[in-house]
Amino acid sequence: MMRAWENRADCVVSDEPFYAAYLAATGLEHPMRAEVIASQPTDWEECARFCENGVSAPIHFQKHMCQHMVAEAPLGWMAACRHAFLIRPPEAVAASFHKGWPEMSADDLGFRRQAELFDHVCQITGTVPPVIESRDVLETPEAALKALCAALGVAFDPAMLSWAAGGRASDGVWAAHWYARVEASTGFAPFRAAGPVPEGLQGIVEACRPHYERMASHKLKV
Repeated sequence: MMRAWENRADCVVSDEPFYAAYLAATGLEHPMRAEVIASQPTDWEECARFCENGVSAPIHFQKHMCQHMVAEAPLGWMAACRHAFLIRPPEAVAASFHKGWPEMSADDLGFRRQAELFDHVCQITGTVPPVIESRDVLETPEAALKALCAALGVAFDPAMLSWAAGGRASDGVWAAHWYARVEASTGFAPFRAAGPVPEGLQGIVEACRPHYERMASHKLKV
């Protein structure tokens, strides 16, 4: 999704602006922890100011991980932004995340916090923000992106459907650990069903499922 939005001429992309602040606040030993903290501000309020008005481009697409928004994270900046929530079944997220972070917990996957932030956006805006299912994007990328753009009040741009392979200056420093498939991509890959849940992750998956299903009840029709 970052690649799709960055391929627009009118858009600047920011990759996980709160990641360093999250690691500094929690003390978690994520892969490349030192590099992440060195690459970004760790002050929550500085990050929030950047998200609210940090770039002058017509569109500032921000990719956030919901689990980064811990209790001390400010949420006031969210009122200045339009929000969309990308969802994916917990078994698929668990299998993917486990490859790079075997020590993960249910909260590391962000489903509970995503549902809380969804409720927060509903409260502060008085409307239900768009929810987009990853499978819909992969199976019908043009229809899904047109639906998402319409829900956000942004004109669809066909440039969102394909891009050149390789890294981007906008990628977080953590791309070296996490983004090999993204860097090899030139468009949205065909959908592949998730395989069996890795041994020992079933409890994590089931803890996340109610949050996912609640979000899925609001997903865009494409």
